[in-house]
Amino acid sequence: MVFLEIEMKGNVVVPPDQLDSKGLLLRKGIILRLLDDIACKKASKEHGYYVAVTSLNSVAEGQVHELTGEVIFPVSFSCTTVKPYKGEILVGTIDKVLKHGIFLKSGPIQNVFLSEKMMKDFKFNMTEEPMFVNEDQHSTMEKGTKVRFKVLGIKWIEWDRGFQMLATLAGDFLGPI
Repeated sequence: MVFLEIEMKGNVVVPPDQLDSKGLLLRKGIILRLLDDIACKKASKEHGYYVAVTSLNSVAEGQVHELTGEVIFPVSFSCTTVKPYKGEILVGTIDKVLKHGIFLKSGPIQNVFLSEKMMKDFKFNMTEEPMFVNEDQHSTMEKGTKVRFKVLGIKWIEWDRGFQMLATLAGDFLGPI
């Protein structure tokens, strides 16, 4: 996955109890609210997953909301994001093993599907724990196994605010680690 440094603009709402005439606590309050807002957003189709706010670039004059006393500050900030791309080689951990394929987790992406059709030389084996076995290389893929894979396709899921990926083991040095 590629790390990106982006600049974003937005509004931060600071409650009255976090306001202070000294300014230092105000800046702290703005940063804390900004971190909460970014954590709630989780990801966007354009930028990928939000990792960290790296700097608060500017804070414009706030406007007081008369009914609540909250102050709305327009801000500009820099943020580090991570975004997956088709064709990338990634490492994931097997979360579920099914007859038709494997679900992996890789970094912030919780839904990576590796179909049995994309795992040539591996056959499904239902023992105590379901697994895929490659008898020629004496390797197995079961829950908890780390797997190096290539991203075959990516889909943005708006309601989940995340990406789903299809994976393949077609390529050199791909498979269980």
